[in-house]
Amino acid sequence: MHSDAAFVKQNLRWNFSVNVLDNMFFALAISLISQETIMPLLVSQLTDSKIAIGFIPAIFSAAFYLPQLFVANHAEGLRHKLPFVLLGSGLLQRLPYLLIGLVILLFAQDRPALALVLFFVLIATAALGGGIVTPAWFTMIGKVVPLQRRGIFFGLADGGGMLMGTVGAFFVGITLERVAYPLSFALLFLAAAALMAVSWLWLALTREPASQQPKTQVPLRHYFRRLPAILRQHHNYRRFLISYSLNRLAMMAVGFFIVYGSERFSLSGAEIGSIIAIFIGTQALLHLLLGWLSDRRGHKFNLTLSAFALVLAALAALAASAPLALIPAFICLATAIASDNVSKFNIVLEFAPPPDQPTFIGLTNTLLAPVIFLAPIFGGWLATRYDFEYLFAASLLCGIAGGILLLVWVREPRRQPKT
Repeated sequence: MHSDAAFVKQNLRWNFSVNVLDNMFFALAISLISQETIMPLLVSQLTDSKIAIGFIPAIFSAAFYLPQLFVANHAEGLRHKLPFVLLGSGLLQRLPYLLIGLVILLFAQDRPALALVLFFVLIATAALGGGIVTPAWFTMIGKVVPLQRRGIFFGLADGGGMLMGTVGAFFVGITLERVAYPLSFALLFLAAAALMAVSWLWLALTREPASQQPKTQVPLRHYFRRLPAILRQHHNYRRFLISYSLNRLAMMAVGFFIVYGSERFSLSGAEIGSIIAIFIGTQALLHLLLGWLSDRRGHKFNLTLSAFALVLAALAALAASAPLALIPAFICLATAIASDNVSKFNIVLEFAPPPDQPTFIGLTNTLLAPVIFLAPIFGGWLATRYDFEYLFAASLLCGIAGGILLLVWVREPRRQPKT
């Protein structure tokens, strides 16, 4: 992929290691404040609105995905991506979690409405930071980690962090059980912020080779004019976008599983901690397996698996009659999320010619942003207007459609020319 292949090979072990550690500590941090579990529980303490729970992934996704196309042009022109990544990920992506912990301490008890507003503002800021740096960061990873090692890289990076997160889940359960609200949630966010600071230090140790021929930045109006041509010329990529958008619609129910279980079975803090441990532990093991598998079978396989795992998760939730019966639903949900995490960006790199990779990443995320934003809000409306059963049924139908289209319509990109 790079002209300076000798530099990449010489520093592969170092770059592989420090970036795995960066991702591991970041994944551990996120496991303490998961969008799928802890954040919905926090919001349910601050308000009775189920639509507000849907706003967690909606606001996060909109802030994360929409700016990427605007910064991809800038990222393509950088000879070194790392300085840009360090600045954005440090100030915008990680710092807000520290501030959320402080907001919970100061306002959650006496001024919950203000705490809720500030929570959403800070979540949006963190997501915006992540979105701004993602095209540059992912392109940097593409420079320092060869194609044949990326699957196992992300499997180890995210899986290792989540394996550590299984221990963290028991910390979450003990904290929720023994520490009074709102201090319990504040401690989780402050601990996550500390772990994110450690991950940033590992990221800073990356040895990145200079891009030998970075693309010249063009005015944004010219840059945007060439984007429709990408969709016209890359037929398989276009099919992927349509199919994967249905996968993202199926994820409308993800943040509601824990709230559904808590409301239906009155789960204790210890039970929530145990479910989170199983949820995170399953993701950890599957990240390792699916990373290895994607290097051999391709990332389309993982994303197809993700769609059908969401279907099984919805069916298991609908069939649950006791707290223990929720476990299969969370195992299937963990499978869907792990498959998606390992492959959603990696497959985009394989659709794109190397010089255009930041643009393809930004274009993918920007086009999917409306779907990702509206899906959980629609899910919250379904749960409020009708019931959780309607929400899970809608998720199930979208998962079936997305999985079938990926399976039969989209061709494995690593076996196709990038045109």
